[in-house]
Amino acid sequence: MQDQLSDGHSSPTADTAAAPSGAEEGVRPHRGRRRRRTDWRLGGTAVRAWNGSVLIVALVALGAAIFTGSLVNLLWESPWAPLASTAVLWVGMIVPVAVAFRRGRPAGLLRFRPADLVYGLALGLGLRVIDGWVTDAASRPLPTADMTPSWLLTDAVPAGLVGPVLEEFLFRTVILIAVYSLLRRPAGRPAAAVAAILVSTATFILIHVVDGSLPLGESISVGAVGLVCATLVILTGRIWGAVLVHIVYNATMLLLIAAGAALSGGQ
Repeated sequence: MQDQLSDGHSSPTADTAAAPSGAEEGVRPHRGRRRRRTDWRLGGTAVRAWNGSVLIVALVALGAAIFTGSLVNLLWESPWAPLASTAVLWVGMIVPVAVAFRRGRPAGLLRFRPADLVYGLALGLGLRVIDGWVTDAASRPLPTADMTPSWLLTDAVPAGLVGPVLEEFLFRTVILIAVYSLLRRPAGRPAAAVAAILVSTATFILIHVVDGSLPLGESISVGAVGLVCATLVILTGRIWGAVLVHIVYNATMLLLIAAGAALSGGQ
């Protein structure tokens, strides 16, 4: 039984002996003899399938999308260029996510619990408050926008909904789980979890600096979102809490922009 949680298999004798007393945490009895994983953090076939090749696909697709999107912004002089560039970036995120989930679905990753909603609201609002403190300390003004239908299409919907979902599925599922899978056995679960959090956060920050270095205050805020979301996925084993944190964080900024535009328009 010494490596049941590491390799995703156990001997028939060990399974039969353990069955009467209940399954180990994260492993559910299946057909009396075999055990079905219910927590990807304990390993299993799907997690092993999210390996180095998946990580390479994610990084190559992301790099190609960043490069192509930058070319679109540079060469196409149109008000729709930013949205087209963003769409290219989305494709670069969707491809590795599709490749990873085609290989397998890590156990419990897509499970939703009411606590995820609480995490999303509490942590998303908390991160926005922290961003406000950093903004004040850096004397950085809030962004402004013209409240037009095109702004809703090109900025509000991408930033408030589509972007957070795609970013979380790329950075906090594909990249995070791939790094965790590679390091879980040689380094152990705690070290693998820390490395996965840091790599996920670093690549998350990288995608936000493709147009140049972020201001210090914004770098801190983006890094904080990445760390919180990655840590939440590692601690819960689920993705939806992180998705909701990101949506709430971005949506509150959009609400502040809308409120600022409304107040300035009324003066």
